Amino acid sequence: MMKKVYALICTCFIISCFVPSIAHATAQSVTSVKIPAHVLDISKENTYPNPTQDLPRLQPSKLAQELLQSTNIRMENADLIRLFNESSISKAPLAIGYKATIYLGHWPLNYESTETTVNWEYKKVNVNYADNTDSSRASKVRYSQQTHAVIKGGLTAPIKFEEEIRKMMLRHAMEKTGLPLSFHTAIGVGTKKEHDYTVPGGKTGNLHAYAPAVNEKGKVTFGEVYLVLKGNKKSLQIRNVTSQGIGAWIPVQDHISGRFQAVSP
Repeated sequence: MMKKVYALICTCFIISCFVPSIAHATAQSVTSVKIPAHVLDISKENTYPNPTQDLPRLQPSKLAQELLQSTNIRMENADLIRLFNESSISKAPLAIGYKATIYLGHWPLNYESTETTVNWEYKKVNVNYADNTDSSRASKVRYSQQTHAVIKGGLTAPIKFEEEIRKMMLRHAMEKTGLPLSFHTAIGVGTKKEHDYTVPGGKTGNLHAYAPAVNEKGKVTFGEVYLVLKGNKKSLQIRNVTSQGIGAWIPVQDHISGRFQAVSP
């Protein structure tokens, strides 16, 4: 009997050691996007310093945690959680029989991502040209940004609470792809990359550069939020819950996709 118990304990210990690693590896394979070879990272070369989109998860306070757990509807809107964090409700010794329902407004509660894809040629930002028609020797052409390029994304349809929804969609897209994303990014004039493209003798070379972007699709859940107080008990009540499909284009920061063509005159 003791041998069986010992064997069971050892088995549980081994599983506990390996399961987190397996789960982590699976999450990495699902959420990361492999960058194709023709897509170049220009974060170090970009003459325009793009600000990093830092979206740390807002940690709920004790009160916020209690309220969020009082409903089965998921809430991830950082502005709504911040409202709970900045609130306080004190216990009253004579609160027996006290009831109150407080309307906190109509809110976008959460975003559920259903499809995330990458268009590596979202917007054309530059062309470099090399004329090698008068030579029998091969020459080279490199990427060199000729003008200041601004790449903008946005939601694919008008919707209320646009800014809050953009934040939720941006967070989901960043977590799923592992790419540096922003709804507004730029490539500065004079940005260069030491990556050669060969232009054969007697031909012209055209190097087209594109800014990539993520196409994020999903649905937003809305609802009317009420704070319900009964004595010293606090809870949330969500009414008139609705969902709406939404999509967005979110540019990838500091990356270009190169398409090279060598043609005869």
